[in-house]
Amino acid sequence: MRGDEPWVREVFDGGLTARVFRIHAAGRDWTLKKARARAGVHNVDGQTSFLNEIQRRADLMRLKSEPGGVQRFAGIVDTQYASLRRGILLSPWIEGAVAQTWDERSLGQLFEQLVELYLAGLFEWDLCPGNILDDGRQLMLFDFGYMYRFDPLTQFNSAGDGTSEPMFHPVERFETRNFCAWLLEMEQKQGASAALAAFRREKAVALPLYERLRAALAERAARPAMLARFDALATRWRAALRGDAAALYLAENWRAHVLDLSDDLHGQSCTPMTLRRADWLLATLREHFDALVALAALFGPDRGRSQAELLADYQVRRRQAECFQSMHAGGGGASLPA
Repeated sequence: MRGDEPWVREVFDGGLTARVFRIHAAGRDWTLKKARARAGVHNVDGQTSFLNEIQRRADLMRLKSEPGGVQRFAGIVDTQYASLRRGILLSPWIEGAVAQTWDERSLGQLFEQLVELYLAGLFEWDLCPGNILDDGRQLMLFDFGYMYRFDPLTQFNSAGDGTSEPMFHPVERFETRNFCAWLLEMEQKQGASAALAAFRREKAVALPLYERLRAALAERAARPAMLARFDALATRWRAALRGDAAALYLAENWRAHVLDLSDDLHGQSCTPMTLRRADWLLATLREHFDALVALAALFGPDRGRSQAELLADYQVRRRQAECFQSMHAGGGGASLPA
């Protein structure tokens, strides 16, 4: 495959781990994903993501073959063929485009699918814009290079030993890799009030689905710590939805932009959006440092540091992001936390 064959309808070169071809064969269109000789994400997760995706595709097809599986995993693309040795994945072509509008329908479909994956013991780390397609009726996930197995009854996610990084959960992954960048665009184009309203809508959609997830985990006798984590999230979201949600907006966006900046720096896959996120962090440190401290929004090595120290650190990170500007469009790959 070079891309100039008569059966090739489109070529997509933006992916960091593979080239994607839209091909026509047997009377229909297909997506052919061909692994790059060297992934554009310069870490272990990126270098092994094609292998990982093949393994997850096998898991997902088994789940879809179970009674009711097609309905439960309606937002997951089918797989026709996969070969690590040949470095290719073949799937039915998905009509639609990268999800650009996050309303009740698209948010609900995404979160319902993420809850089903979570209960099935699959944790998706990279919910970046380029990995989610929407045709206006059904939202679809199709890239699983950063999806890993875990035990939802005893582990929070697949990071570390499964209990060392409780801050990572499905809605957080969507916010960090996708939604908060979308909110940043809205904030800059339509104003803070529009962005806050969209944030409230997202939490209002997520809350009942997390309540359902918590109930399902309790039915399956999950460890108390697993249930307590979802109880705490639901309590925090309910309180914000009863008020103006501005404090939660600040804290969640701070977390999302910090994590995504770290991901992009770790993978050396920074984009112009990485720089805009870094600029938001710097502006927030200058204007809302006291609020961040009061909300306990600072986490990891940032906790307990002074405003001056953090400003100097994030200025360095922004300069690093300038050096790592990726030539590929569509975002980088997610990194597992150390």
